[in-house]
Amino acid sequence: MIVPLDEAVRELVHDGDTVALEGFTHLIPVAAGHEIIRQGLRDLTLVRMTPDIVYDQLIGAGCARKLVFSWGGNPGVGSLHRFRDAVTASWPVPLEIEEHSHAGMANRYVAGASGLPFAILRGYSGTDLVENNPHIKTVTCPFSGQELAAVPALNPDVTIVHAQRADRDGNVQLWGITGIQKEAVLAAERALVTVEEVVDALDPVPGQVVLPGRVVDRVSVVPGGAAPSYAHGYYERDNDAYRAWDAVGRDREAFTAWLAELTGAGAPGAPEPAGRGL
Repeated sequence: MIVPLDEAVRELVHDGDTVALEGFTHLIPVAAGHEIIRQGLRDLTLVRMTPDIVYDQLIGAGCARKLVFSWGGNPGVGSLHRFRDAVTASWPVPLEIEEHSHAGMANRYVAGASGLPFAILRGYSGTDLVENNPHIKTVTCPFSGQELAAVPALNPDVTIVHAQRADRDGNVQLWGITGIQKEAVLAAERALVTVEEVVDALDPVPGQVVLPGRVVDRVSVVPGGAAPSYAHGYYERDNDAYRAWDAVGRDREAFTAWLAELTGAGAPGAPEPAGRGL
């Protein structure tokens, strides 16, 4: 149950998988994303409501063939330039995108966690998402006759989240802004949770979410595993790191140097620089 991060990723994440790394504002599983890059995984469908710089890094490293999301950006700074480069210039590989609303993505996870084939919601009206996303349909309510949006359930092969702590039986405790992590774990075929620490007993915390060990396949102890995002009660957000990423992500050569440092120079699968990015 409790294993090193490299072992957990090797066991649970495979080429071609649909992988969700969820976390909103804090508890973003950055270290796990970096381990996916180090292991050279390819052809992933990456899923996340709000992809930020770790998804920019995964895309730039050539790990992704598709991104399913509802908003993407470097929060408080600007665009994700490796994401843009993949979409507009197919560097380092082409990237397919599937865009939803926040409500649509959240309801897809809820449907997946509930064992339902699709979700129904009031949403998407007044947007062009319906015309550009074949996975958004309309249904008629059998009771009121109202037209509603329908989207397929989201069931990742693997969901990865970060949390504050777990006990030795693999029960996981997280608190603060918890986003959609619980539903994303319950919807997945397999789940990995990285934590700041393992403790003998989980002391109650106001507003906590507890994931029982029976729904978690592997736990990895990774102190600082959400940095440069923050872990409530453990460390703060590193705003400078988000600002610094803009210059790295904006330039292919700078990004390739960053990637070589992360993976080791000459790592297999690392993209070769090909001029400036976006």
